[in-house]
Amino acid sequence: MKKNLRLFWDNALNLFCMSVLTGLFAGVTITFYNILMSLGEHTAEEYYALLLQNPAFIPLLFVGLAAGAIVIGTLVRFVPMIRGSGIPQIEGAARGVVKFKWYVTLCSMFAASLACVFMGYPAGAEGPSLEMGGCCGSAVGVICKRNQMVRRMQIASGSSAGLAVAFNAPITGIVFAMEEAFRSFSPQVFICASISVVTALVTRNALRPAMGYGAGFAFNGFVFPEVTFDANFGLSCLWIALGAAIVSAAGAGFYYCVFAFKKVFAKITFLKRAGKYIIPFTIAGAFGLISLYSIGGGHEFIEAVATGGTGALKINEVFGAGLVVSLVIIVLMRFITAAMTMGCGVPCGVFIPMLAIGAGLGAVLSALFQMGGMDPAYGDYFVIICMAAFFTCIVKAPVTGIVMVFELTGQFVNFLPALIGVVIGEVVGFLFKTEAIYEKNLDGYIKDEKIYEKYKKVRLSLVVGEHAKAVGTAIRRIVWPSNGLVVSVVSPDGTVTVPDGETVLFAGDEITFECETDDEKEIYEYLTYIVGKQEPRTNE
Repeated sequence: MKKNLRLFWDNALNLFCMSVLTGLFAGVTITFYNILMSLGEHTAEEYYALLLQNPAFIPLLFVGLAAGAIVIGTLVRFVPMIRGSGIPQIEGAARGVVKFKWYVTLCSMFAASLACVFMGYPAGAEGPSLEMGGCCGSAVGVICKRNQMVRRMQIASGSSAGLAVAFNAPITGIVFAMEEAFRSFSPQVFICASISVVTALVTRNALRPAMGYGAGFAFNGFVFPEVTFDANFGLSCLWIALGAAIVSAAGAGFYYCVFAFKKVFAKITFLKRAGKYIIPFTIAGAFGLISLYSIGGGHEFIEAVATGGTGALKINEVFGAGLVVSLVIIVLMRFITAAMTMGCGVPCGVFIPMLAIGAGLGAVLSALFQMGGMDPAYGDYFVIICMAAFFTCIVKAPVTGIVMVFELTGQFVNFLPALIGVVIGEVVGFLFKTEAIYEKNLDGYIKDEKIYEKYKKVRLSLVVGEHAKAVGTAIRRIVWPSNGLVVSVVSPDGTVTVPDGETVLFAGDEITFECETDDEKEIYEYLTYIVGKQEPRTNE
């Protein structure tokens, strides 16, 4: 009985308690962070509007932006984990590839990304929220002295909680952890992430009203017609498919622009590379003086292109250029700043800025297609689906794209159009040979930090214990150490098997695991957590 209780604690209650603590920490941290981010956006809008009324002070804006850019660039140099949105780095940490100090990364990203927003930079909160949530999960694992496997699961759980709190979208947070962080489904990660997300959202929704704030994130201006599968809907789907294809092609262009900017910024070594941050900040400042829609994360811009189901757009025109031309200018400015953000590595989110670009392009095409005969009632469908298509083409997370459409609009009537947009985004991405941008950025980070140069090949053989976590479980459902795989399984009767993902492990099986690592002891401890502690071997 005592042994069974111990196993229950190790296998279930332990992870449950860890996930609850992760959710609490992430919920409190990210809730306060997003409140401050919202405050920063409104503050930036106010002083940009004030500068437009008092143009004599505009030079001071650019002096301040340049000084702030150098400070932020210097911080990024010392803490590379906060480079860019932080999503690729925290994904690497969840897979056990990237190591970091949670308190340094958490505090640095909190301060740097918040400073970007107060400076009027078009920065989103979602990427930093995800990374800081992962830091909260790492903190729980480290402080409670858990092994690498538990820490990895808590990093993934915290990341899910961080994204869920930022978006107020629990399913999106959980799915993103499965689809992006681990790129595979693990029951343990799913359960841990779900517990952390629920705990974090309960914490968020208790704190915000207590502090005088509403529910927060949601796109409430979009209204969708009741779906009827008639000829009119079929024609609208053709318009949607055409628009999604065009927007996805723009997404492919954005992808290649990001890596073109990376090459350009890599050549700028002014002030030990901190000087290159002056360029995106000053350009973003100039764009902010052209239109306030170009600053901030993009939530207000996305709301501005919602038509309430009428198809009639209402935004503030730029230089009196007309509605469609003004939208094109705003989208182009956001396109440039978002691509430069990822290319330079400014520590802020581009999740919502990317969605804002997709929404803006969708609004432009919607206005044009209505002139060609598209039913105006489907205008909001058009904008939302173009958001999903643009996102999917770049990030390569189609399930997240579909779920995100549902949760951010609060309506589930748009499954078929969402599916059309996401599928087209995937197909166009395939045709233009785009890769998952966060995955490619992670590869670049690993190369820049020379992580794999410290690794060596390790081969370990262990026997699966009677009550081990791996007993009765298929290999693909186990979270193994990164950069490794089970290369053979020897059953108690001596039968040797070359395993695949569906091979089920049983007590007494001897597994041989191969991987590349810089810490063999840590890998051994990780494996014994999965297959059970090993009896000392004696020579007979």
